[in-house]
Amino acid sequence: MSVASAEWILGEMMQLTVREAAKLLTVSEKTIYGWINQGSLPAYRINEQYRFNRAELLELSTAQKINFSVEIFDQPDNNSATLPRLVPSLEAGGIFYRLGGHDKESVLRAVVESMHLPDGVDREFLFRVLLAREALGSTSLGDAIAIPHVRNPVVLNVQRPSICLCFLEKPIEFGALDRQPVFALFSLISPTVRAHLHLLSRLLFTLHDASFKGAITRQCSREEILNEARRVEDSLPLPAMDREEK
Repeated sequence: MSVASAEWILGEMMQLTVREAAKLLTVSEKTIYGWINQGSLPAYRINEQYRFNRAELLELSTAQKINFSVEIFDQPDNNSATLPRLVPSLEAGGIFYRLGGHDKESVLRAVVESMHLPDGVDREFLFRVLLAREALGSTSLGDAIAIPHVRNPVVLNVQRPSICLCFLEKPIEFGALDRQPVFALFSLISPTVRAHLHLLSRLLFTLHDASFKGAITRQCSREEILNEARRVEDSLPLPAMDREEK
């Protein structure tokens, strides 16, 4: 990756100020500073100011069951491309049941093998990337659900983003803070960092919905899961380009 590309990704991922983070998490700026001082909120000093990784905030809010504002979907738009929607991405990625595996490594390999990917994608490389991410810390969000590679997007040469949902044959220990073994994994593949952040926002917002999470917990049918996701997504603000078209 070039230096210019790395700087662009940094800008995409760490664009939130203290005020914006407080607004997103629907708390006061004083609370944000308190969390920083406690070490419970990841923050980065850039030009003597705190900046936040949007994906890390979303991950934190889900793991700690903190509601976040729908204003997360009104991201600054420097790109005219239409942003992805959750349900079509789930349909593209697929929902799979009874995946085998006895530990993180074997489960992640089974997930990668299940993904709907173009022929040119190196599945072994993708598997190694996911495995390396887990070595940095568990991607479990609690409640037996994990999203491998939450913080750093998997950006591949694909035409459209996808979300693969895999239910495991038996729960696997993932080092979750709530100590619950994981039985459901969502994996995101995106053509751009921006698409990843937008899709991650929609997925994590939907996981705050009790009925949708219940459908995941009960391992409901594909149709039921997609219907629940559609219900929640229909209540969300449309991406900017979609609003303009209407």
